[in-house]
Amino acid sequence: MELSERKKKILASIVEQYIKTGEPVGSNVLLKSLDFSVSSATVRNEMSELSEMGLLEQTHTSSGRVPTHKGYRYYVDELMSERTLDDEQRRRIDMMAGVHFNDPEKLLEAAGEILADITKCAVVSTTPSDSGAKIKKIELIPIAKRTAIVALLTSGGVLKNRVCRTDVELTPEIVETFYRLSAENFVGRTVADIQTAMIQSLVVSFGENSLMLSPIIITVADLAKDVARSEVMLEGQTNLLKNDPTENTYEMLDFLKRSDIVNDLVSSGNDRISLYIGGENPYRQLSNSSMIFSRYDIDGANSGAFGIIGSTRMDYASFLPSIKYLTDIVSDILRRTLEE
Repeated sequence: MELSERKKKILASIVEQYIKTGEPVGSNVLLKSLDFSVSSATVRNEMSELSEMGLLEQTHTSSGRVPTHKGYRYYVDELMSERTLDDEQRRRIDMMAGVHFNDPEKLLEAAGEILADITKCAVVSTTPSDSGAKIKKIELIPIAKRTAIVALLTSGGVLKNRVCRTDVELTPEIVETFYRLSAENFVGRTVADIQTAMIQSLVVSFGENSLMLSPIIITVADLAKDVARSEVMLEGQTNLLKNDPTENTYEMLDFLKRSDIVNDLVSSGNDRISLYIGGENPYRQLSNSSMIFSRYDIDGANSGAFGIIGSTRMDYASFLPSIKYLTDIVSDILRRTLEE
């Protein structure tokens, strides 16, 4: 769609003012914001033509104009300039990352919380999941005579751990035996390989060591299942009720509780950034909302994503740099965790 420079400036001004105030923009208000001189009649004519093109709409006969979903899309694609991430937001994200750099799960949870607070929207995030990821390392850390922490790290940067209790004392010999069997049977295999039949066969092969090692091996299998299953976290749901709610806000909140669908939605596509506005969303429950998804990667492979969900009136120019910076930080920390 080709617009004259004047129409572009008028459309951009209307979108930006409506995002800021939530009030329909009239010609008199618009004239004060334009950086060129033009009559009120000319502005009204341009606004009328933009409405005919489907970029603006008039909620009431006597009211000003508001952007349509099509108008927002044109603005984002053709007119918008992303703002620079402000120092305060950068400091908050950096501080969060510094606190949780050694705990990937807490990092993802805290990142979602801070993004919801910055944007005043709902934020969904997914933990890294890849059934094809290989087991890179397994650690057995005794914390009592018959209790240990079992930790599993994958090639995709996912770190899971769980407390395991055994029926026998965890002597240095048992720990050494576990590491040998782990190296022979687990390290280097994909998490999808760690199936029930494989574990049962392995336990039988242990012979006299079966009683000692079975609880630990079963814990390893449970951790592998956790890795293969991506988790969806939702933060800032109440923001949807506080800020510019629509008639289907409650329906959307119920929809966001369906983690299987949300996981598919967040994980779909291969682009680093995906932006859906209004009717572009693939689900009816989100047809009055906008979503920005930013995918984080580890070693060049998409591993998970963060998503901002809110009103179509969201501040796209500010939210895009915020979510990009946050996902860059998360990617870097998870990559370094994998290398250690």
